[in-house]
Amino acid sequence: MAATMMSARCLPAAGAFARSTPAKQQPRAVRMRASDPTAPDPAVTPQSILDYAKTLPGVSQPFPNIFDPANLLANATSIQEVRRWRESEITHGRVAMLAALGFVVGEQVEDFPLFPHVVGPAINHFQQVEAKGAIFWEPLVFAIGLAEAYRVGLGWDFPKSETFNQLRDDYEMGNLGFDPLGLLPTDPKERYDMQTKELNNGRLAMIAIAAFVAQELVSKDEIFEHLFVNIEKDVVSGPNT
Repeated sequence: MAATMMSARCLPAAGAFARSTPAKQQPRAVRMRASDPTAPDPAVTPQSILDYAKTLPGVSQPFPNIFDPANLLANATSIQEVRRWRESEITHGRVAMLAALGFVVGEQVEDFPLFPHVVGPAINHFQQVEAKGAIFWEPLVFAIGLAEAYRVGLGWDFPKSETFNQLRDDYEMGNLGFDPLGLLPTDPKERYDMQTKELNNGRLAMIAIAAFVAQELVSKDEIFEHLFVNIEKDVVSGPNT
């Protein structure tokens, strides 16, 4: 996710303000950074961008001041850019949730006669499918292309010079109109809470799928097989042997 750095001349000005103002006279927002290093630094983050980010779903405990220890919001050049980042976060979170579920489910299909040749860690499943002469990447890429084409057509502005790589102003980030079960509440507070839950689950899933892949690359075992082997070993020989 590319970000445009703030103008270089803005940074010394913010730094000079912090140096020249005694600590007891500094605004409360600037003192907050010292006590909450996970929050955006208001000394270098544009106030309009910080205020907008606080209105978005996803701000929750234990980080009520927005979790941004790397101060990425300071690199945002406009609210439009923040909106594009949020759209990206929602999309990647949803993909990660599907991937994490797919890893766990995919490693259980070897127990069914419908998939007798797919075994072992999920990171090697597509190679096994292709080795048997079946196609894998072609239908997957086609399906992804259709989904992305729909998302781009719904949410992104026509790519003119002044609106290149920007979302439409009337587009709600992540709302693709796909809700066949009618789960999205109409009440604003309930809607905000559900969107926050989706974001938090997506963030957890992004961490989880990265851990799944790393574990299987190192151990060469399935996710739950590795877990059960360690539990059995602890039960039989003790956890410290």
